[in-house]
Amino acid sequence: MSTETCGLGPYRTDLVETYWRWEQDPALMIAYGRQAPESLEARTEGMRQQQAGANIRFTIYDLTGGEPEPAGVATLLPNHSVRRAEYVVMLGTAFRGRGLGTAATRLVLDYAWHVTALRSVWLSVLAPNSAAIRAYERAGFQPTGRLRQAGNWRGQPCDEILMDALAADFTGPSAVPDPARPS
Repeated sequence: MSTETCGLGPYRTDLVETYWRWEQDPALMIAYGRQAPESLEARTEGMRQQQAGANIRFTIYDLTGGEPEPAGVATLLPNHSVRRAEYVVMLGTAFRGRGLGTAATRLVLDYAWHVTALRSVWLSVLAPNSAAIRAYERAGFQPTGRLRQAGNWRGQPCDEILMDALAADFTGPSAVPDPARPS
């Protein structure tokens, strides 16, 4: 699935070191509320466990250059019994601030609605992360609640904002091909 600027592809074991490097960026650690770096060995083992699970993971690609370039990871953590999933996204530092996160999030929601048949997708974001909140809102998420002092931002307690998106609210054309309409 792709747009002109962004594509989703499989979560790839050969990119584990790239994913790991992104995750060690202090700005990303702050945004996720993580306090400690992780070793490459631990990340590699974690990836093995992730690939054995039922979660839906994508590599995000930047399509603005000559060749598709890995830019991040998007994950749906589904609870199929209630037709919803938690959403988690990570972009490498060089790919932030260009609309790629919004484009990737819209593609993942499109997949969630039209392939996985989910009804809702939710996420949590630390309140000071206003750039992420704006990107999520542009992609179709709406704030639904607040967990007071549930996170940390640069060593200080902060609120966590809960947001969700509903399949019923999805607007615009789908990037998922319709199997009833040959291209």
